[in-house]
Amino acid sequence: MSTPTFNRILLKLSGEVLMGEGEFGIDPATCERVAREISAAKEAGFELCIVVGGGNIFRGLAGAAKGFDRASADYMGMLATVMNALALQNALEHLGVDTRVQSAIPMSSVCEPYIRRRAVRHMEKNRVVIFAAGTGNPFFTTDTAAALRAAEMGCDALFKGTSVDGVYDSDPKKNPDARRYAALSFNRVLADDLKVMDASAVALCRDNNIPIVVFNIRAEGNLANALRNEGTSTIVQNNPE
Repeated sequence: MSTPTFNRILLKLSGEVLMGEGEFGIDPATCERVAREISAAKEAGFELCIVVGGGNIFRGLAGAAKGFDRASADYMGMLATVMNALALQNALEHLGVDTRVQSAIPMSSVCEPYIRRRAVRHMEKNRVVIFAAGTGNPFFTTDTAAALRAAEMGCDALFKGTSVDGVYDSDPKKNPDARRYAALSFNRVLADDLKVMDASAVALCRDNNIPIVVFNIRAEGNLANALRNEGTSTIVQNNPE
């Protein structure tokens, strides 16, 4: 990798990424592949922290739609993110990457509580920090948690690894003629409701001038390409070129 454009990165991973080709749960081989990409980014000189979703295990909104109390469903989804964070930590430490999991819901038997200054110190010591349990509050998504942690950690950018290679004007899985944007402004994303992340996350990144880079994490090597500003991705920022 060449000299990074950004130095400190928050990587947002959807829970669905960790289930690989399955329909549910955590696929160890996929965790290992993602961990290898994160390890390579560390070796290239990037400082990394991670927020992981829980949709491969339980999604709060889906649970609420089926009759669960919304707050209870969201707490269940937060616990799912802790499981994913521990799985990713295990994969990273097998590769020799020093990693800490911090949960917004305290559970001292399995991970550290979220403490901002401690998290910053871990990153200064070249550790990967995985933030679990979202913001610790119901009615907020892990996208919002990612934007919040990126601001708190002083990150230069938020990289969102998804199953598509950028932001499109319509769903590329349903519309083969969907057009991908190379660059967008935060205000355009909000005005056109482009579903990059939820509106509160986009607004938080806009107000703190944290670019969002959307790329496909499912193909090996794509994280490295995105960090080098190569390959296919979309960048959302205040002043797109």
